[in-house]
Parts: sequence; structure tokens; C-alpha cells
Amino acid sequence: MPHRPRKRFSQNFLIDEGVIADIVAAVAPRPDDNLVEIGPGQGALTQPLAERVRRLHVIEIDRDLAAALRKRFDGERVVIHEGDALEFDFTALGPELRVVGNLPYHISTPILFRLVECSYRLRDVHVMLQKEVVDRMVAAPGDSDYGRLSVMLQYHFDLEKVLDVPAECFDPAPKVESAVVRMQPQRERKRARDEQTLQRVVTAAFAQRRKTLRNTLSGYLKAQDYEALAIDPGMRAQALDVPTFVRIADYVAARADATPSCAG
Repeated sequence: MPHRPRKRFSQNFLIDEGVIADIVAAVAPRPDDNLVEIGPGQGALTQPLAERVRRLHVIEIDRDLAAALRKRFDGERVVIHEGDALEFDFTALGPELRVVGNLPYHISTPILFRLVECSYRLRDVHVMLQKEVVDRMVAAPGDSDYGRLSVMLQYHFDLEKVLDVPAECFDPAPKVESAVVRMQPQRERKRARDEQTLQRVVTAAFAQRRKTLRNTLSGYLKAQDYEALAIDPGMRAQALDVPTFVRIADYVAARADATPSCAG
């Protein structure tokens, strides 16, 4: 009996052979690669990936699809982890992990930030997402799509849009266009003194996109602070690049560390 796509899992199965081949070519898997696929579904990508590596891990939340995959593939070659990718311990698969997948649109951003948490164990990531999300991820400072997602992911990864994927390449066809993005952990960027402070500063800066830094960061910076940082308080957040946000966050964190505690 054919599998009926389940809306609660955002199931849209990739069926275009040309797109599948393009994704596999972009990943360029080698036999000894440590590779995991998120959301294998009916195995459209799983099959060509499994043909190129000695062992492939896949994470599938749908028990019916997981069962079908177990019947189709050799369990020694394709290791099936039945469960939620948001709860999966990617670090348990070892270092230099390569991640591939057609991410469910309704949880794509949480999965991206799940990968951020283990980026130190990753070699690279190739995932398909809603096109507008990918456009936001790769946007440059000054672009209308540039925002919190851009800054926080570009802080951790070098990002590149690899491929646009039309809706008709799926069954059922989604109501939106898709795209594949390549994510490679950014090892060279100066790390923030306190990454939680960086997250708070970036979130505040983009909370009201039409307002200037003078307004959005009023809880963090005063007029003299902008002078010390050599930043124009009349600018908007989308004009600042990632290193500038790191510099602001480091300044805020350093000031907090220097403030005497009232405890005790």
C-alpha cells in the first residue's frame, strides 16, 4: 500500500531525478565519510548516498517509513534511527560528521540551531529548506532578508546556496519553493566573549527592524558607548556585519564582568 504523506510531519517527497543527482553531486560523498541523512522519507536520496558510502545513518520520525526503509536496505550499510531529529544526539555519531537532508519546513529553524549546538563535530551540512529561509540565511548586510537568522548562522557557518528546487519536484507539491544550502563550520571567526550575550544583542537589534540601534539597543548601549565602539547609533541592525555584532557583544559582556556584584 502506498504511503500517504502526513501533514503533521510536513512530508513532501523529492521525486525529481535531476535534482536528486544535483544534490548528491553537491555533497560528493566518499566511501569513508561519516554521513547522516535527516528525514530519508521514501529513500530518494538515501539510495544514491548509500551506494557511495560504506555506512549511512538515517533519522526518520515516521515509524511506517522507518519500517519500509528497514525492509529495503541492509541494516549494516544503512543504520536507521527511528525518532525525532530535534532530540537526536548527533555527537554520538563521531567527529567529521556530514549532514544531509530534506528538512521538514515546520521545524527547519529549530533543527538548524540544533546543528549549531554540535557544529564543532561537523564537517559540513547540505540541507533542503524553504527558499525564503535559505535566502535569509545567506543574506549579506544591507539586504532586506538579512536578520537575526543570518547573523547567528553566519557566526557559526560559512553558507552558500547550492540549488533552487521548484515545488513540482516534490510529491505532494508544497505551496512554496525550496532551496539547498551548504553549511561549513566557521573555524576562523573570532569567537564572542559570551555567546549568550551575542544572542541577546542580536535579538534585540532586530526586534524592531525599522528602528535605529539607538532605540533597539537602548538597554545595552548609551551615547558614549557608541563613541567607544566607533559605531553610528543612527544605523539600523541590517547594516552591521557579524564581526561588528561580536564586537558589540564583547563590549557589553566586558562591562558586565567589570561591574561589582552586590551579592554577599
